[in-house]
Amino acid sequence: MRTLIVSDLHLGGRAGVDLLRAPAPRAALLEALQDDIDRLVLLGDVLELRHGPRHEALAAARPFFEELGRAFAGREVVVLAGNHDHALIEPWLERRSELPAAPPLGLEQRIEPSAASTMLAQLAAWAEPARLTTAYPGLWVREDVYATHGHYLDCHLTIPTLERLGIGTMGRIMRRPARDFARPDDYEAVTVPVFAWVDAIARQAPTGDALNGGLTVRAWKAFGGGHGRAGRAAGSPAANGEPPADVSDGRGAAMRVVTRALRDRFLASAFPLGVAALNRAGFGPFNADLSPGELRRAGLRAMGEMALRLGLGDAYVVFGHTHRAGPLPGDRDGEWRNAGGARLVNTGCWTYDSYFLGSAPSDNPYWPGSCVIVDDHGPPVVRRLLAEHTRAELAPAYA
Repeated sequence: MRTLIVSDLHLGGRAGVDLLRAPAPRAALLEALQDDIDRLVLLGDVLELRHGPRHEALAAARPFFEELGRAFAGREVVVLAGNHDHALIEPWLERRSELPAAPPLGLEQRIEPSAASTMLAQLAAWAEPARLTTAYPGLWVREDVYATHGHYLDCHLTIPTLERLGIGTMGRIMRRPARDFARPDDYEAVTVPVFAWVDAIARQAPTGDALNGGLTVRAWKAFGGGHGRAGRAAGSPAANGEPPADVSDGRGAAMRVVTRALRDRFLASAFPLGVAALNRAGFGPFNADLSPGELRRAGLRAMGEMALRLGLGDAYVVFGHTHRAGPLPGDRDGEWRNAGGARLVNTGCWTYDSYFLGSAPSDNPYWPGSCVIVDDHGPPVVRRLLAEHTRAELAPAYA
């Protein structure tokens, strides 16, 4: 069986960053599915349920699933939940918690969409005549290939994102430190309350940068992240995900530049002090280094730790979540293996992450449109389906 895996579609994301709403990226993925693919795995964060009401995300996703169903008729589509669309599986988890003697959550549960949530049932209906099924928290794609979204890695992450801080706080409240984790239920116990809190806010109104990683991105920029290999073009307003300034308003534009520079300078000086305080308080360990290289290494270390604690041995572990595809040519093989021999493979994403994009896919591991192909034998292979598209072709149009 030949399986194609993609992750982090974020359908319904605001500002048009979800590329599969656009015809050209969607055509590239659907064309790849005709290459003798027997099964498609959507590896979490398929929907963007944190940017606003759920009906908006579902409406944005409907055209993709309907077209996918026609193109993939008779074949299987497996949907897994991530952190941004954890609500897809939450009703099933709630009902499971009501059982007097529920068995421990395993590495793979296969669930009918109608039993998982009404949203997954709706996606399954739109995807007909393809067969949509559900798995959680991961899927054994092959005896030696395990696929999961990767949101559990946040429990071991040394980057102090707001979500990581929330997870650390829950761990302290529940007296469940990540160093003791050994099964999926441990990870669910400290992550689900954080996801539920964010989801509850998003159901009422659009969420801001604080809940969607924007503060971490600002810190990354302030530390010069925009001048590294992953974000060489991040200096311009358009590259930073901001509408271009009105050039006729020279004074106003200058003031905005000065204000932004002062804000970033303050953040750069205050951030290490805040990280040190968090470490002293026992919420860490955290690292104040937000360089592109450390962002990659931190995500891989955390994913490797998770794979080790869940007993995945020397399997290939395919994940998304960090939006950084790999391993790619030039990557160090040792960074993509953990102490237990697990070999990590990241799918990349299908979103226009302007903060991290350079000018061309050749110098940018965050370039959208990657997937992972798993055949019956051999290592999973990363393919970049949008490598022929330019940044200008992929950039969302500002209203």
